Amino acid sequence: MAARHRTRRATGGAALAPALSAVLAGCSGDESPADTARKAESAVGSIASEASEAVGSATAEAGQRLDAIRGGTDVKDDVRTGPLVTGSDGRARTEVTVRNTDDASRSFAVQVDFRDAGGRLVDTVIVTVDHVQTGHSATATARGTRDLPGEVRAEVARALRY
Repeated sequence: MAARHRTRRATGGAALAPALSAVLAGCSGDESPADTARKAESAVGSIASEASEAVGSATAEAGQRLDAIRGGTDVKDDVRTGPLVTGSDGRARTEVTVRNTDDASRSFAVQVDFRDAGGRLVDTVIVTVDHVQTGHSATATARGTRDLPGEVRAEVARALRY
């Protein structure tokens, strides 16, 4: 079965706190890990602005959402990013490959940070990869949310298998 995947973007702005508060308030304790991951994607994807301070805030919120995935296992070592390319839209993108080393089919939530040449965080996205069979790998595309100036690199900030 082919793995499904989605990319959600995180940048921040003046609407950061109210937008995330609304999403976070709507989360119940009865969610499945997949529901929690999707809400993390939604929370991160609902924020849109260019302010670098807000990128850090969005990253913190994304981290909180990933922390809310119950039963998630840290698998950062099982995730790789490919070469960074710039699309015709001017946005950086990289392929994210997850490897399922568990003994059952699992899904993944991966936070990818884009950093400039000085190491400053300039963008963040969360990618999910659903239903990766045991012993298999699957890919998703992490795509930046805006044009990023100069040299940029992508790194896996966090990765959870659930």
